[in-house]
Amino acid sequence: MRLVTVTKNEAGQRLDKLLFKYMNLAGKSFIYKMIRKKNITLNGKKCDGSEKLLEGDEIRLFLSEETIEKFSEIKIQKVKKTALDIVYEDRDVIFINKPAGMLSQKAKESDESLVEYLIDYLLDSEQLKKEELKSFRPSICNRLDRNTSGLVAAGKSLLGLQVLSKAIKERTIGKYYLCIVKGVIDSPRRIQGWLLKNERTNQVTVTKERQEDSLPIETEYMPLASDRHYTLLKVKLITGRSHQIRAHLASIGHPIIGDTKYGDPKENLAAKKKYGVSCQLLHAALLILPEDLPEELCRLRGMEISAPLPGVFAAFAEQIQGGR
Repeated sequence: MRLVTVTKNEAGQRLDKLLFKYMNLAGKSFIYKMIRKKNITLNGKKCDGSEKLLEGDEIRLFLSEETIEKFSEIKIQKVKKTALDIVYEDRDVIFINKPAGMLSQKAKESDESLVEYLIDYLLDSEQLKKEELKSFRPSICNRLDRNTSGLVAAGKSLLGLQVLSKAIKERTIGKYYLCIVKGVIDSPRRIQGWLLKNERTNQVTVTKERQEDSLPIETEYMPLASDRHYTLLKVKLITGRSHQIRAHLASIGHPIIGDTKYGDPKENLAAKKKYGVSCQLLHAALLILPEDLPEELCRLRGMEISAPLPGVFAAFAEQIQGGR
């Protein structure tokens, strides 16, 4: 028999959901069969799997250790040691300044992404135990394109993960980006359009009129500085679609410098030669957390979290600001 005591990172979910994670190699039919036969109990009583768990609840598995181990697998991917640029961290959340070139999440099984680096960091710093990965895995709450740099929010606890993910889904977190675009923009605007994604090519198209399967998009931007060729923009995402900022700005004739998918090849080459630009100059610079966070995370209410520009981007921006 094994006793599993529910922790704060496991509370709030259904019993069956926890069991599916804890014995992740067992089929659902096996789990439910063990529940029906009272080989799995909750707080010493018969259960059906639908119970919402509370911290401190006791789950008893009347199974052999061999059976439990056979059905339990903790996957920890070995990754190269990577120093994360941590902007803010507490017991529940962590905000990381992701460099361009790093995946936010895996695209395929062999990939190394920010998620794997985060878990490796938490294990190394002893903030996370290997055994805890049976029932909860810290993860990121928002994604950035591989070649976009800047702030990624992640939950270290179930509470942090749920609260930040909900705020991002409901768009109550203010998300602001900095980018350098082709051409001169001299006034702020809020632009609308329709975005259609080609899943096969992982490319989007922006149109003024609605197309079949297209989604509405809205982007707000404000010029911070311009010279005769480029503009440094502050962009606020009103909606948050795939490749939205890149494709939306390109659709109005102001593609982001360094963007190989939606950008201007001539401008990209010129910027590479003159400034050493090797990726799109788009950076998630600022997150403003909402005021209505739950009491357990009241310390984060209204917090503004910012991440500095990477070196080449910062130098290019200074050149533009000097040309005002």
